[in-house]
Amino acid sequence: MQSDVSIKRLKQFPRLMWILLFGSFITRGSYYMVWPFLAVILYEKFALSATEIGLILTNAAIISVLVSFVGSLLSDRIGRKKLMYLSGVLYIISFSLLAEVTTVTGYVVVMTLCSIATALWRPLVSALIGDIIDETETRELAMQSLYFAVNVGCAIGPMVGVWMGLTGEQSSFYLTAGAFAFLLVLLCWGFNHHQKLALDNEQARLDKEQALLSNTSNDVNDKDGEQASPKTSFHQTMRVLMHDKLLQVLIIANILCMFIYAQMDSSLIQYLTRAEVPKLIELISSMIFANALVIISTQFLLLKLMANMTLIKRIQLSLILLMVSQVWLALNPLDWFWGFISAIIVMSLAEAILFPTMNVHIDRLAPQNLRGAYFGAASFYEIGYAFAPLGGGIILDLFGGFWLFMVAAAMALIVFYLYANLEKMPRPDFDNLKI
Repeated sequence: MQSDVSIKRLKQFPRLMWILLFGSFITRGSYYMVWPFLAVILYEKFALSATEIGLILTNAAIISVLVSFVGSLLSDRIGRKKLMYLSGVLYIISFSLLAEVTTVTGYVVVMTLCSIATALWRPLVSALIGDIIDETETRELAMQSLYFAVNVGCAIGPMVGVWMGLTGEQSSFYLTAGAFAFLLVLLCWGFNHHQKLALDNEQARLDKEQALLSNTSNDVNDKDGEQASPKTSFHQTMRVLMHDKLLQVLIIANILCMFIYAQMDSSLIQYLTRAEVPKLIELISSMIFANALVIISTQFLLLKLMANMTLIKRIQLSLILLMVSQVWLALNPLDWFWGFISAIIVMSLAEAILFPTMNVHIDRLAPQNLRGAYFGAASFYEIGYAFAPLGGGIILDLFGGFWLFMVAAAMALIVFYLYANLEKMPRPDFDNLKI
């Protein structure tokens, strides 16, 4: 019965939603063919230390977080479509340049552009889902499906990259640029179709209930096909965010979560590279594949098994698994290939629960007219991702891999405590707060 309900909700997805799912699949797949091996490229080409590589990645990510927040705020006022086109074009330009740069300075500049494009794109997609799907359960299934599509791409991308001999090849960044060019074409068609459909539905509703709804003829945003909401100024929006203490504690907790998870993309790869573990490229590709495959195969099963659990309880369970995975990585012998894979599998089970639940959590917390602002505020999670390469690189250089992962396990314990007290945090009275 549960699966029948889910299938029925899948059929309710608008065409634009299916384009977002397909686009997420092809872009993430091409992205993960090449991006995880960037640290290897920098190490082999320029012999940079773990701290130096971490500083480059951190610099790019910090700038992107700030841009993402401002961009998400603007999306509530000028619409998601324009900013999605802008970030898509930036993706194409930055990844094309990344295929050609030959200096450390060039990598710093272009990687910053890549990170800005990524940080803009993700919250815009999440907020757009809330705009185009009204029904709560269907919207949450859409967010779960988006995360699923991303991980299918993540699973296939690295393995295809290895099969095609693209890993570590700088020119392969053109693949990601091409994937986004194709996605922008699909989005243009999808936005136009969604706009026409929304206008047709609105006109039919007005024709049927003209007497009662004569004052609602402007309820459809004629620019993006999004449902219009009362516009709030930047100052008013910031007042709401400053009053929402629950949101602020949530951001702190998830910054720590992102710091832990980002070690897999940065410091773990540097740790394995410098330790000269056997079959390095195969191990990195296999870890990425295992990570995505576990999420693909377990995400909806775990969702069904935990249907009666609150969001907070689900997240706390994922944090326990995350702690176990970090301790495992700390203790795993360098020559035990399958030990690293097994630790990543445990970490992936935690991720399959945690990451889609984060988006659902923010969607439930956000007032309708501030959805972009709340997803933009959630982009501050990326501060953890931003500082992970630098923080992880410093710990790796000074203390080694064991202490890197033990510190990560301790952070997961702190996050568990913050989530245990999250619901005690005060929130604004949105009905009476003057915004």
